[in-house]
Amino acid sequence: MSTTPNPPTEIWLIRHGETEWSLAGRHTGRTDIPLTANGRHQAEALRPVLAEKPFDRVLCSPLQRARDTCRLAGLERQAEPEPRLLEWDYGAYEGRTTADIRQGVPGWTVWTSPVPQGEDAAAVQRRVGSLLDELQQTPGRIALFAHAHVLRALAGCWIAGDARLGAHLVLDTASFGVLGHERESRAILHWNAMRG
Repeated sequence: MSTTPNPPTEIWLIRHGETEWSLAGRHTGRTDIPLTANGRHQAEALRPVLAEKPFDRVLCSPLQRARDTCRLAGLERQAEPEPRLLEWDYGAYEGRTTADIRQGVPGWTVWTSPVPQGEDAAAVQRRVGSLLDELQQTPGRIALFAHAHVLRALAGCWIAGDARLGAHLVLDTASFGVLGHERESRAILHWNAMRG
């Protein structure tokens, strides 16, 4: 008796649409702010791209900007809330820009510096690493609706086990990346894409 092998895991990382704070470059961690009108338009533009791809599972950050992007992109019915997809906890730096933070802490980056009252890269890596461990056991196509830094960290963990590599992966609002495999190696198949 022959068996069909399970399809490999393919993970779509979908960033929420524009918000007032993303537009201004302000660190938006746990502050639950809505999409702008343009952000809603961006999310709706994802619908035809995602409609072409049947997803076996859809996970979504509990924050409204991610949930609304998921809904406007047409995948709300499948969506399961996943708290490990919450954005980085910026603690005392919530709502501030990097330029503003660097006035008091020269050279600061979220990827390599402490975040007072928040998460550092190692804490984010533990959080998204536990999610990746579970997702690897789930064959098929999975959509993750979340936020820029946490998705970039997740991609860094996928390709090299290091969230800090996300520093090198820009992810615009309402864009997506696709994680998968090139033969036996984990790979980034698409990045910062707006259409398939």
